[in-house]
Amino acid sequence: MTTVHRLLPLLISALALGACAPHGDMNHGQMASHPSPDLNLALQRNTDGGTYRVELSPPAEPLRVNKIHSWNIRLLDANGQPVPDARIAVDGGMPEHGHGFPTQPRVSAGGAPGAYVLEGMKFNMTGWWEIKLEVQSARGADRITFNTVLPPSAS
Repeated sequence: MTTVHRLLPLLISALALGACAPHGDMNHGQMASHPSPDLNLALQRNTDGGTYRVELSPPAEPLRVNKIHSWNIRLLDANGQPVPDARIAVDGGMPEHGHGFPTQPRVSAGGAPGAYVLEGMKFNMTGWWEIKLEVQSARGADRITFNTVLPPSAS
């Protein structure tokens, strides 16, 4: 068997792997996120089942990569009344990259009925992030996903 015949399977494998590798703009060693232009970026919406209205407010200062920050949450029922004593669990991450938050964000009660604080948030790269909230109170359980995009200028 000639050298060419022995190397041919290796060459074909390498070409196949190259064709399957992700292509795109690179951002600090990572593939840049290019979310859909019709991505819903609204920060005030009803939960999936309509049980609650959630208003999510980012920090006043611009978001930066690798900086811990907190968000404010206002939780209302379907009639617009504040919902005290809710438990809100947080999950999320970068759907295009398949990873979650680099921290363990938590929600604690704020200073007024229906006010909560989402603490320990951190984005470790620019791009599209999802913030998923699961709400549980005497009114029932429901969930909502917010989208946010951290622009390249945030790094």
